[in-house]
Amino acid sequence: MAQIEKKDIKKLLEQILWDYNITAEEIHAVLKGEADRAGHYTREAVLKKLIETYPWFTIIQLFTPEELKDLLTRDVIKNLRAPSLREKYEFVRKRLQDILPASG
Repeated sequence: MAQIEKKDIKKLLEQILWDYNITAEEIHAVLKGEADRAGHYTREAVLKKLIETYPWFTIIQLFTPEELKDLLTRDVIKNLRAPSLREKYEFVRKRLQDILPASG
């Protein structure tokens, strides 16, 4: 996870989880790859919810470019509700693929 303090991450996560009995710590563990699920949320589902809730400026503070490159899959993007978000994040996905070296 990138440039934002843990207390601020907790606050952002709590705001998207207000209607579930899932803690910010559980979701944070999923985002960091330390757990596969928190309730019904997978890492991809959390990313989708974050993208649909917060502006790009916030998203880039939560993840490194490398994390976004790995997380922003076509499946995540195609499941975004708003066509404008799908278009925007498909552009981001392609740019990250072009700019960042392949891992491995």
